[in-house]
Amino acid sequence: MKVLVLNCGSSSLKYQLINMETEEVMASGKYERIGEAEAFITHKVNGQKIEIKNPAYNHSEAIDFTLKQFTNPEYKVIDSLDEINAIGHRLVHGGEKIAESVVIDDNVVKVLEEYTDLAPLHNPACILGIKACQEVMPGKPMVGVFDTAFHQTMPKDKFIYPIPYEYYKKYGVRKYGAHGTSHLYVSQRLAEIENKSLEGTKIVTCHLGQGSSICAIKDGKSVDTSMGLTPLGGIPMVTRSGDLDPSVVTFIMKKEGLTPDQAEDILNKKSGLQAISGLVPDFREIELASYGESESAAIAIEKFKYEIASYIAKYAIAMNGVDYIVFTGGIGENQINIRKGICEKLEFMGVKVDVDANNMRGEEKEISTPDSKIKVYVIPTNEELMIAKETERLVK
Repeated sequence: MKVLVLNCGSSSLKYQLINMETEEVMASGKYERIGEAEAFITHKVNGQKIEIKNPAYNHSEAIDFTLKQFTNPEYKVIDSLDEINAIGHRLVHGGEKIAESVVIDDNVVKVLEEYTDLAPLHNPACILGIKACQEVMPGKPMVGVFDTAFHQTMPKDKFIYPIPYEYYKKYGVRKYGAHGTSHLYVSQRLAEIENKSLEGTKIVTCHLGQGSSICAIKDGKSVDTSMGLTPLGGIPMVTRSGDLDPSVVTFIMKKEGLTPDQAEDILNKKSGLQAISGLVPDFREIELASYGESESAAIAIEKFKYEIASYIAKYAIAMNGVDYIVFTGGIGENQINIRKGICEKLEFMGVKVDVDANNMRGEEKEISTPDSKIKVYVIPTNEELMIAKETERLVK
């Protein structure tokens, strides 16, 4: 089976064509600046990277041109689009109505529309991608894999907020979490590496990237996670504030005369580590500056490590212990000193990091010492493969 995996943004499209027999990525790439005459695609195939400028004024045009690359005689990977058996979509917010991967139908689109308020940047783009595929490849089976679905196993005492209950009943205000596909993938991959069942295991997965979230996984199920109603909650991120005293928001709104949309924009795009450091929104730049003379960058990085370690310790309470800690995502997979710094804060729990083993980037590896009470791993995430596997499972 060959599965096309799509991740639609408001003006972008990421894709991978995966051969499920070998789990090989046959071709991948990204279409950027959709909606503009300057739109372009970066197509990767057979070790080549091909950039083509091609106007795409909507997602249908972008997907149609992307599909043509798979059969382009110069670098084709399939002879006909009929060889693509199914399409897997990365979808973001399904609220309480979708608790697992689903075959996409009109009802799924309605759910995406219903929860657009909770994912205003993501859900509309997901809908555009689905409708574009229906237009360009009518009748092709499609599966939706939701970021929020994995966390629907959280018990109510973990997801409910201490505010008037009517807001939960009327508007669905509660913790939903995010990055579920990544947390699910690395936990399952850990079980494969350790050659054991997820039953009886207590794992804390740390997806650290531009957006970051921590998840407590007991018996293979999410029991708590750091992101909340939206992907703004939890630990401080590169541009997002993460958790803070709610009064901070209303205080600044009153002082600055801000609208709710303006305040939300500041918290999502102008806060986090870049705000503390006063630097550009690039984690590597901030970390590098923290080793120099920038005290503010050093404070930002220290706060990042402290908050992550705090969540890991908190989740030891949620699960009555921790057996494994997994680092993943761009920062988790590649930033050596960040992993080391977080683990050092957890020495009281018996965590011991092997400095030599940890001295690597992007590898799948255990980085704890043999006498560490908690095993620590780095496992590169592969959300696209997880989406492809779920798609194969549901359309076979």
